[in-house]
Amino acid sequence: MRQAIFFTAILALAIGALATADCGQNACRDIPASQMDEQFAGWRTDTADCNQDGEGDVRDFVCMVNGLEDVEEILLVNGEVYTVDSQNPWVQALLIRDGVIVHVGTNESARAQAGPGATEIDLEGRMAMPGIHDVHMHPLEARSPFSGTCILDTAVTDPEQYIPVLRQCAPDQQATDWVLGWGHSVFTLLEAQRRPVDILDEAIPDRPAAIMEETSHSFWVNSLALERAGIDADTPNPPGGVIVKDPATGEPTGILFDSAGDLVMDLAWQPTEEIKELNYEGLLEALGELNRHGITSVCEGRTYWKRDFQDAWQRAERESRLTVRAILGLWAYPSMNDEAQLAELRGLYRNDPDALLRQNQVKVYADGILINSTAAMLEPYKETLGDIPSQTGLNYFTEARLARYIEELDPLGFDFHIHAIGDRGVREALNAIEAGQDAGRHRLTHLEVVNPEDYDRFRTLNVIADMQVSGDFAQPQNWIEVAFLIGNRSQNLIPLKDLHEAGARISLSSDWDVSSLNPFVGMQRALTRAPQNLPDLATAVRAYTLDAAYVMRQEDRVGSLEVGKRADLIVLDRNIFQVGTTAIGSTSVLLTMLDGRIVYDGRPKR
Repeated sequence: MRQAIFFTAILALAIGALATADCGQNACRDIPASQMDEQFAGWRTDTADCNQDGEGDVRDFVCMVNGLEDVEEILLVNGEVYTVDSQNPWVQALLIRDGVIVHVGTNESARAQAGPGATEIDLEGRMAMPGIHDVHMHPLEARSPFSGTCILDTAVTDPEQYIPVLRQCAPDQQATDWVLGWGHSVFTLLEAQRRPVDILDEAIPDRPAAIMEETSHSFWVNSLALERAGIDADTPNPPGGVIVKDPATGEPTGILFDSAGDLVMDLAWQPTEEIKELNYEGLLEALGELNRHGITSVCEGRTYWKRDFQDAWQRAERESRLTVRAILGLWAYPSMNDEAQLAELRGLYRNDPDALLRQNQVKVYADGILINSTAAMLEPYKETLGDIPSQTGLNYFTEARLARYIEELDPLGFDFHIHAIGDRGVREALNAIEAGQDAGRHRLTHLEVVNPEDYDRFRTLNVIADMQVSGDFAQPQNWIEVAFLIGNRSQNLIPLKDLHEAGARISLSSDWDVSSLNPFVGMQRALTRAPQNLPDLATAVRAYTLDAAYVMRQEDRVGSLEVGKRADLIVLDRNIFQVGTTAIGSTSVLLTMLDGRIVYDGRPKR
C-alpha cells in the first residue's frame, strides 16, 4: 500500500509506521545532536519542530528529511505545476525516481506509473515550478562575519557624525587587526569639510581601516591602511581605479575608487584559517537564505581566489552541505600580470557536469558604475567625481586585453561573466567577445546604458543579457538620479524590453546583496518597470529558470520540469499567474527540493 505524506502534515505522518521508526525510539534519535548538526546543518530550516513527541529539534527534522531522501519514488499530486515546458506548460502531478523526474501528467497517470512504495506529497492545489536560478550574486561576501562590523547609516550627510559610531564598532572586528565595514555614500565624503582620511584617522587612529561605500565601488581608508598598501602621493592609479589625491599636496585623501580599493582589500582579506572559517560560516548561512527563497542554482558573481573564497564552496560540497548547484565566477584581477593570471585561472578550472560545484566562469569588469562617473561611456559625462581622469569613464580591462583572455580561456571551457554598465563598456565587451570567442556562452551583466546599435549583437553573437531590476535604483522613477552625470541618456536605463524584442536571451538575477534576494520581487518589477518591462510573467519566469539554466550549461538537466531532468523544484503559497502583478513580489516559498531532496520546508503546521 502506498504511504502518503500529506502537505498539511509536514512530513510528521511520513510513511506511516516507518516514519515513527525512523524518527522515534531508534538509532536516528540516538545520534548526538552535535553530529547531526555538523552533518546536516546545511539542510536546517526554521521549521524543525516537526517531530512527533512535541519537543522539536533539528534531529527530528533531519531524520524525516533523510528518510525522504532515501525513498526511491516521490509523488507530488493535486498541484498546479508550471513546468516551463512550452509543449506541456501545466500539469497536475510529478513522479520523481532517484532524484529524476520520470513522469509529468495527471494524478491518475502519475500514480499509475508509481511503484507500491512511492511516497506521496499532496500539494493541495498549490503551485509548483522549477527551482530558481540566480546567476549573479555574492552570497559569501553578503554573509561572512569577516566582512565588517562597522555598519554606517547611508542617510548621514556629515561624515564627522560617523566618528563615535566607528569608535564603538572598531573593537568588534573579528580575525584581523583591520577594521572593516560599509554603508556610507561617497558623496558624503566628497562634500566633507576636511580630508576623509583625517576624519577616519580621528575615529580609528591605531588600526588600518577600510570602509566600503554603499555601492561597493569605492572605499574610505585611513592613513594606516594607505601605509599598509604602500599608497602615497607617487602611487599611480591602477587599471580601473582612482586614488583620489589632494590637489594642493598630492597626498591621498582617503577615497579609493573602484579597483584602487582592491589594493587595500586584498591585504585585509589575506586568508588565514580563522578568516576562512568565518567565510564558511557565512556561506552556510547564505545557503539557507537561498533555499528559503526557492533558489536552487547560483553563480557567484566574484570569486576572489587569492582570498580563497573557493575553499569555502569546496568544503561545503565536500561535507555535503552544499544545497544549490553553483558555478564560481573566478575574479580576473585587473592589476595582475596576464601570463601569471591566465595560468592561475587554467589551474582553477573545474567542470564536472555531475558535480554540484563547478569553476568554469571568469568574472571580468569592463568598467565601473554610473553614479561614480566610472562606467565607460561613448560620450563624455556632464561632470565627473573626485579625480576621475577621463570624461568617458574607466576600463578595468581594455577591449584588446579582454579579447585575449576570451581567446585563450574560451576553448578550455570557460564562459565569461562581464560587468558592463556604460554603453562604451557594453560595446567594447561585445567587440571582445566577437574577436575572441569560440563556443562560449558569455554574458554581459547590468547593462544600464546600451546603445541601440548594439541591441541586435546580443542575438547574433549569442551573448546573454543578464539584468537586475529588483533594486529601487533600477526603477524608472529613480533614473533621474544619474541625470546630472549623463543627461538624457538616463531616460532608458536597463533596456530590458528593447533587448528582449531584439531577440537577446535574457536572464534576471539579484546581484545580492546589492539588491533584494527575492526572485519574485524581481519578476514583479520586470513586469512593472514600463517603458522597459518584459511582456508577460512567463517570460520573466523563464529568465529565472530555463534561460538562466542555459547560462550555467545545465538546461538539459534542470530549469524546467520535464521527464529526464533532475527534480529541482519549489512549491509556492500562491499561483503567481492567478494573482495581480503587484502581488507577485509577496510570494512565499513553502518547499524547496534539490535533486528530489527537501532542502527547505516552510509549510504551515496544523
